[in-house]
Amino acid sequence: MIARTMLKTAFLVPVLLLISMFSQAPDSTRHDAPGISLIAAATAADGHSDYVSAPDAEYGHETDDAHGGGHHGPVNISIFWIIPFAGILLSIAIIPLINGHWWHHNFPRVSLLFGLPMAILMFITLQEKTIHVFVEYCSFIALVGSLFVISGGILVRGSFKSSPMTNTVFLLIGSVIASFIGTAGASMVLIRPMLRINKNRKTKLHIFIFFIFAVSNIGGSLTPLGDPPLFLGFLQGVPFEWTLIHMLPGWAFAIGILLALFYLVDSMMIKKDGGVPADDPNEPKQKFAILGSYNFIFLLGVMGTVIFYGTVLRSMEHLGFIRDAIQVVLMSLMAFLSLKVTPKPLREENGFSWFPVKEVAVLFAAIFACMIPALNILEYKGMTGALTLTHAWQYFWMTGVLSAFLDNAPTYLTFLSLGKTLGGAGCVAVYGGCVPQHILLAIAMGAVFFGSMSYIGNAPNFMVKSICEENKVPMPSFLGYMGWSICILGPIFAIVTFIFFRG
Repeated sequence: MIARTMLKTAFLVPVLLLISMFSQAPDSTRHDAPGISLIAAATAADGHSDYVSAPDAEYGHETDDAHGGGHHGPVNISIFWIIPFAGILLSIAIIPLINGHWWHHNFPRVSLLFGLPMAILMFITLQEKTIHVFVEYCSFIALVGSLFVISGGILVRGSFKSSPMTNTVFLLIGSVIASFIGTAGASMVLIRPMLRINKNRKTKLHIFIFFIFAVSNIGGSLTPLGDPPLFLGFLQGVPFEWTLIHMLPGWAFAIGILLALFYLVDSMMIKKDGGVPADDPNEPKQKFAILGSYNFIFLLGVMGTVIFYGTVLRSMEHLGFIRDAIQVVLMSLMAFLSLKVTPKPLREENGFSWFPVKEVAVLFAAIFACMIPALNILEYKGMTGALTLTHAWQYFWMTGVLSAFLDNAPTYLTFLSLGKTLGGAGCVAVYGGCVPQHILLAIAMGAVFFGSMSYIGNAPNFMVKSICEENKVPMPSFLGYMGWSICILGPIFAIVTFIFFRG
């Protein structure tokens, strides 16, 4: 009943937005003062969510006729436009706590309620930005969906006994491969084996929370292939090897602490539960084997598409959004081939179903639509110089906190653009400027690390949650998960700040 009342109340959102739109029309005046147009160009609607479209504007120029109509950069809009974004986040956080059964069957309606009015209003108000976000969403779903389908055809067999050491080793493996096949790829490949290994555990929620922390986020810090912001940095001119060399100490420190803490917590939970329940004696022992290994070819095909887009298609500006269409088609082709060649019984044994990717697709459609004003406001403040940051720790925390709730790719680009104006000795040369090395490290680390702070901070987070719940592993609510992340990751990030960014 309460959930239904909240849903009806949410219909007031479009009314509030219309009042706001007419009471404070967007200021479309371009700010092209020296040093500002560069920031506008680098941040205007061109950072994409998961290895998606590269900026259409190069070296500080925007194409005034790009895609026609609408505003060609961030504009000054009312703060009231972020009400729907807060609304969809609160719905995800609160309604499942009130009535989980109702939410399970009605979350598509809630997403439609928030997402559709916002998509229409944003198309009217910020046409070019809205078109870009739509393309981002298509590329985002193509990547996440293809990785989900392909990994669902990889079955890891073996009679692994659940123990703190076994789980820690799996988390370490995931934290390494995430930098080479992406956090989404590593998460989808390893989550099902982790579920099977721990299926008889009484207390296991903590295992998958740490899985999200390590494999789905921080593990992707070492190469531009690991996480979307790092790939965008690579497209902006950050050397490939720079990421590995300079992110390695922070990655090793954070992952080391996480795995040590996990081993301690997992050992305590096993002791509390009186040990791990014995396996069913009638269940035959399985030798270690990886079935459907040919799907790794399709997995490499997806990552190859990412590289192809960033290194070849990116330069073909005359193709416009056809470049994104090619990327989506190639990724979809890899998923289609995986479905065709993988036997259905193998997927069934792997517990494959379509619900997790459906839930992510539906909820993130609303999130993408509703976050357009928030991203615009952030980019506008960056363009006008309202965001004045000078210290590395400020870049680390500002980039991080915003990346936990907004799309971390355009957030990364916004703060990268601010960093370009600083220059100085030993800075890293990128397109349009030079970023001090410690500032670039703070931006990169903040965007990647803080994605683990909420379920919507990075796409694999919500996917892992959905797969776990489908396998009868109760995961914490949106706010409950944030309680875990604040208590565990908050102190770790504070120590990271002291060690790496205190200057």
